Amino acid sequence: MTAYADYKPLSFHDAAHLFTDGNDSPRAYLERCLETIAEREPVVKALTAINETGARTAADASAARWKAGRPLSSIDGMPIAIKDLLETKDMPTEMGCAAMKGNFPKRDNAGVWALRQAGAVILAKTVTAELGGSHPGPTTNPFDPRRTPGGSSSGSAAAVGANMVPAAIGTQVGGSIIRPAAYCGNVALKPTQGGINRGERLATSQSTHGPHAGCLDDMWQVAIEMAKRCGGDRGSIGLQGPDRLPAAIKPDRLIVLETEGWSALDEASKSAFAQLLDQLKAAGVTLIHRTDHPYVEALEKAVANGRAICNSITIWENRWYQRGMLDAAPDGFSARAKATLLKAEAMSLDDYRVGLLARQQAQLAHAAVASLADAAITLSCPGPAPIWLGDVPGQPLAPRPTGDFVFNAPSSMLFAPVVTVPLLSVARLPVGAQLMGQQHEDARMTGIARWCMENLKQVAVH
Repeated sequence: MTAYADYKPLSFHDAAHLFTDGNDSPRAYLERCLETIAEREPVVKALTAINETGARTAADASAARWKAGRPLSSIDGMPIAIKDLLETKDMPTEMGCAAMKGNFPKRDNAGVWALRQAGAVILAKTVTAELGGSHPGPTTNPFDPRRTPGGSSSGSAAAVGANMVPAAIGTQVGGSIIRPAAYCGNVALKPTQGGINRGERLATSQSTHGPHAGCLDDMWQVAIEMAKRCGGDRGSIGLQGPDRLPAAIKPDRLIVLETEGWSALDEASKSAFAQLLDQLKAAGVTLIHRTDHPYVEALEKAVANGRAICNSITIWENRWYQRGMLDAAPDGFSARAKATLLKAEAMSLDDYRVGLLARQQAQLAHAAVASLADAAITLSCPGPAPIWLGDVPGQPLAPRPTGDFVFNAPSSMLFAPVVTVPLLSVARLPVGAQLMGQQHEDARMTGIARWCMENLKQVAVH
């Protein structure tokens, strides 16, 4: 376990410039990652599969390209781990679900294919909560093994937080990229809906793919190199922006969103966030709260039930394929997944349509605030990662064992781009702050996040 106060995130960007002059190489970089995996994985338990032979072969090929001065991209040779919801041709895709045990389609998800085309080294698959839902896998938080790493991209976040890899791919429907990234000290991008081609993962209308990373350079370059090759979802223009990390953008005005999570937030996290806002004000950034403008109040009201809206839409959209899986393998689902499916099957079509209507109304409210500010800022998670030691036999199932996605639901239902940055520490554990923009402002949010990382000091409340 690494104390968060002593944590230095892993960067590929900082090493890559050494590849051309022979002072480092993709193979040497990979071997350092493998050493860290050997050291940390027995406790962190972030990985479901690892392809060392294939990774070494890919790293050697990358080293030859760098030596010849012809890398395929800025991420050529970068070891990357893939959430085990996404298909990989050289490792199984079991989705954290007993019903999928042994599933090995031997083909690549569109995003994984794009990463290979860019020269990335696909090293491992990472633990996901069961079927991308709320039932946790074995992964622990890299800064405290008693605590959850978040979900459902638990392994991706923890692998980056433990410095096993410089970047990993996660997915989000409600809060599955941003919350685990915040709990594990990552930076991460949840793109505009449809920003990166989901390939076979098109079951739900809110799911997105996005990178976790130790630094913004790696985060952005992974995302843009994927999008340049596989594009966005069908019918979407996809993620756009520069080939390198966008320039820092100082925001003039930021909307401070409370969301429905604010009332239950602990006082230490409120204090840390307030101190971060004080830094922004001291830097000349105007902060706009819900009481300052009726459009902001309207947005707050529109997302005030975001958690329930996201849940109802998603479980309805998942219910047919999950019912088929459960009928084929009755013992292949957890009790938590079965309960979610039964809840979905108790819904009516009108219940689903009401959720869609609420989502559409919230998107209109979000579009209305576009002229008021450069972005919105809020917490990425409701305080530090909670302790999770497992369900207690004979007791009701814990409702949110991987933590609460209450601060993430708004961006998911708004289809908005979000970047989370580890600017807060509460009880000596990481807590993220997120910057949310209008649709297709992914590069702009990354630029604002860069300015924040370069100009704001991390707030620590113990």
